[in-house]
Amino acid sequence: MDDQQLLRYSRHIMLPELDLEGQEALLNAKVLVVGAGGLGSPVAMYLAASGVGSLWLADHDEVDLSNLQRQIAHTTDRVGQPKVESAAQALRALNPGAHIVPIHEKLEGDRLQQLVDQVDLVVDATDNFGVRYAINAACVRAQTPLVSGAAIRLEGQVTVFDARQESSPCYRCLYDVLEDEQLNCATSGVLAPLVGVIGSMQALEAIKVLAGVGTNLAGRLLLFDANRSEWRELKLPRDPDCPVCGNRPE
Repeated sequence: MDDQQLLRYSRHIMLPELDLEGQEALLNAKVLVVGAGGLGSPVAMYLAASGVGSLWLADHDEVDLSNLQRQIAHTTDRVGQPKVESAAQALRALNPGAHIVPIHEKLEGDRLQQLVDQVDLVVDATDNFGVRYAINAACVRAQTPLVSGAAIRLEGQVTVFDARQESSPCYRCLYDVLEDEQLNCATSGVLAPLVGVIGSMQALEAIKVLAGVGTNLAGRLLLFDANRSEWRELKLPRDPDCPVCGNRPE
């Protein structure tokens, strides 16, 4: 770590829980963020600012005017650009030392698995249940920790799935049946700061997992009610019959 990095990350290094060793772990980490929208924007910005060495951003969509109410990595003059290119521009301006890899494609199948196999952690910042199931299955196969978040209307949730831990459930344990694909922000709306709250929590959990700080949310689900500004916590047991991570996987 050079003098500029020591100064940039000095407020992290001051923390006894993180210290120089934890910051070095972040600088050496590779993280795949799937989704560069409402959740992916604050996730990627905080991870880049915090010194995560290599950020791979995957999204197949372009910036639309309707995104700008909540997707803070994008600006009006970048409407029409690929979201990953727009976000990469914001992240490089925020931290020129971060290695940003924009992936302008819809990840699926072997390509998804290939990328998951190469990183230390995956952040699911998508709003599509089918994609979430695919990301989860790839992470279970690769034994790669997954930070999952969701936000819609005035409700949000965040958790960590860590297949390296025998007792940790996976996303399929939580949602066994495919949910309604029409349930998304485009059709149901979302309060702008809510995605910032959940996305920031995802970034926090990612940093904790990567640097080995504190107790992460593996085995626990946090639910946030923005209408009442209330958090609830639910315990998430692993389903022994889960077709993805259970004792008898398909």
